[in-house]
Amino acid sequence: MHSGMRPRISTSCSIALAAMALCSALSLHATQEPDAKAHSGKSDLMSHVTIQVSGGEKEAPVENASVYLKYVEERAIKKDKKVELNVKTNRDGAAHIPETPTGRVLIQVVADGWKTYGRWYDITEPKQTIKVHLEKPPRWY
Repeated sequence: MHSGMRPRISTSCSIALAAMALCSALSLHATQEPDAKAHSGKSDLMSHVTIQVSGGEKEAPVENASVYLKYVEERAIKKDKKVELNVKTNRDGAAHIPETPTGRVLIQVVADGWKTYGRWYDITEPKQTIKVHLEKPPRWY
């Protein structure tokens, strides 16, 4: 009778110890998370970004160009979420994105008759203007 009871007790004790270790690890992670966020340069601040798109030798504004802004929204528990915003430029070649998180973003510009543009930028200011110059595509012979 004693030999049958011993494995149950040791199993339940090991499960309890594992649960306590998991809880302490999660609480330790939760206390370190704000410091880790501060060191990575990420914050919850939002920025207003204006992208000025011009093209050619005369630097004329490019109207109706698609501007893609891509960034990663970090999450504590789930997998990080990839976010993509798509806006069009107006007659002045400007695209306004009202709420962009500060940090690293990928800006891509696609317009008919122009070479596609893409580059990583660091958004640091509350209001930031980014100038993009498009080039004509190479001629095919």
